[in-house]
Amino acid sequence: MLRGLRGRFAAVSLTVLVAAGTLGACGGDDDGKSAADAPLRLGYFPNITHATALVGVEKGIFAKHLGTAPKTATFNAGPAAVEALFSGAIDATFVGPNPSINAWSKSHGKAIHIISGAASGGVSLVVKSGIKSPKDLRGKKIATPQLGNTQDVAIRYWLKQNGLTANKDGSGDVKIVPQENAQTLQTYAQGEIDGAWVPEPYASRLILENKAVKLVDEKTLWPNGKFVITNLIVSQSYEKKHPEQVKKLIQGVVEATDYINQNKADAEKISNDALAKLSGKPLKQNVLDAAFKEIDFTTDPVASSLVTGAQHAEEIGLLEKTDLAGIYNLKALNDVLKASGKAQVSDK
Repeated sequence: MLRGLRGRFAAVSLTVLVAAGTLGACGGDDDGKSAADAPLRLGYFPNITHATALVGVEKGIFAKHLGTAPKTATFNAGPAAVEALFSGAIDATFVGPNPSINAWSKSHGKAIHIISGAASGGVSLVVKSGIKSPKDLRGKKIATPQLGNTQDVAIRYWLKQNGLTANKDGSGDVKIVPQENAQTLQTYAQGEIDGAWVPEPYASRLILENKAVKLVDEKTLWPNGKFVITNLIVSQSYEKKHPEQVKKLIQGVVEATDYINQNKADAEKISNDALAKLSGKPLKQNVLDAAFKEIDFTTDPVASSLVTGAQHAEEIGLLEKTDLAGIYNLKALNDVLKASGKAQVSDK
């Protein structure tokens, strides 16, 4: 697992308190109950990169396929969602790639499977206007959401590829400053940092509200511009007990993804209304529009990018060697995609 980061792998999220549908509402384990008696308990973040969950819940798409509305729990970050899954408080959750890797590593491959993708892309390095190239970052301070999280690994690896050092203790050619995304908005505005490698909507907010400029769109660093930012994991225990419910959940994910891609304006409104309800912090329309344009909502987990990202983390010393063989179980997803006449996805 990632060194020195126990319980601190954050998937991208807005800085909010746990809101509607908290763990207390989830209830206990569903042993001895039918799927109808114990609705699937689903976790997600009040975050635009989790729009698949926001739309699926708010539009009643998951309820339609599952036969009853899932009991929902919202989280600020991946560690809390993973711990809830480990404890049996939830059955499945949308999280980022590093929390998924951490859950797999900590449980020695016994606790979770990644069963679907949700979102790709939507991450950029934005900087002050005077910074034009990697060499201009020497001596600068750049924020990331969290030490060892997906974006933190990405910039440290990218800097290494460009001949620059960025050590975990803050030393090196570039000083990496891990901090909450909401704090990054403040520190950039106050001139305390020179840029940030962050996900949406924070990249767009820094550009639109603070006149930052985009130096690197992370899409340009990946084959075909695709890399995972959010996927869906399920408890292996629940998966074994209720395979049909898992398949129905995936049917909902596929439909919610289609809805987002076919009804962008409405999907934006649904997502923003949900953010307002859950966190009290809706996004401004220009930020919402910009963020949605940067994110590709897809059921493809872009498995190759998760594996490559883990290799990058190992190379820069933020991840111990981890065997990810078996982390994906995409059979149900591919069955649903095939039945819908859609292209199947790979776990490689």
